[in-house]
Amino acid sequence: MFLTNLLLQIIIIFILMLVGVFLKKIGFLRDTTNTDLTKIILYFISPCVIIKAFEQKFTADRMITFLITSIGVFAIYIISIIISKLIFSKVKDKNLQRTLKYGSVYPNSGFMGIPLAQALFGSQGVFFSVISILAFNIFSWSHGVSLFNEQKGWKELSRDILMNPNIIAILLGIFVFVFSIPIPNVVNQLLDYIAAMFAPLSMIIIGCSLSDIQLKALSFNRLLILAILLKNFIYPIFSIFILIALGVTGTSLLTTVILTSCPVAGLVVLFTLESKGDAEPGILLVSLSTILSLITIPFIIFFLNFLHLNA
Repeated sequence: MFLTNLLLQIIIIFILMLVGVFLKKIGFLRDTTNTDLTKIILYFISPCVIIKAFEQKFTADRMITFLITSIGVFAIYIISIIISKLIFSKVKDKNLQRTLKYGSVYPNSGFMGIPLAQALFGSQGVFFSVISILAFNIFSWSHGVSLFNEQKGWKELSRDILMNPNIIAILLGIFVFVFSIPIPNVVNQLLDYIAAMFAPLSMIIIGCSLSDIQLKALSFNRLLILAILLKNFIYPIFSIFILIALGVTGTSLLTTVILTSCPVAGLVVLFTLESKGDAEPGILLVSLSTILSLITIPFIIFFLNFLHLNA
């Protein structure tokens, strides 16, 4: 039943992506509009969805699950970063090397993961998905940025992390959750309206970005394929064993695995452009990884269910 719902949601996501492709092709969405909407989603809608997710009844068991899952997610990132560094450090092309190191580790958890968790599990799924968002932002804005800008100091990186609206929303949400602070009804309804925009708008924007792919220009570089294999398949499999070993189960386990299984984060392109590098490998990595995730995410969840059935 769950796999059927997952496949249904992925099909809906794929259709929404196609809507984005169509709107871009007919000129309804321009690059500047796409950029503006991306900022609105990342820095306004996403924080609102996160705060809404923490409107849960505080229980010690839920808090313990939250903390144990956090340990697992941070361990997954650390292991992935180390493995990718060992594999790709000998790549001579510096631009390609940092693209591979970043792309193989960081998932599109904000744009694709949270909408999927929201569609499958509602606010409960978003509640546990914020763990992955917290870890993503901490590692991406420290380790990730350092790959593309080695001149940035830790003081500046720390400021970038703390000033990120999603991190602020997580900290505020934890405060609301732990102290059981009620959200006023008007604010609650406003958050509901904003949260409803998150999934469809995110997928349309991803589709808009994919519409610029030139199929004739696709180059199946073996290093890019290896990075996609790590991101879409190997690291998610690792995450399953790590989380199960820690005793994570239920919605927390499924949500975290889904977010880990998401395709390459689009930030790899933005970071490359910011550092005046060649964005083509990053665009190719994000595009192929996103398309393949329509197959790999259901496979990873099927594998997780198989392990449970045979445990």
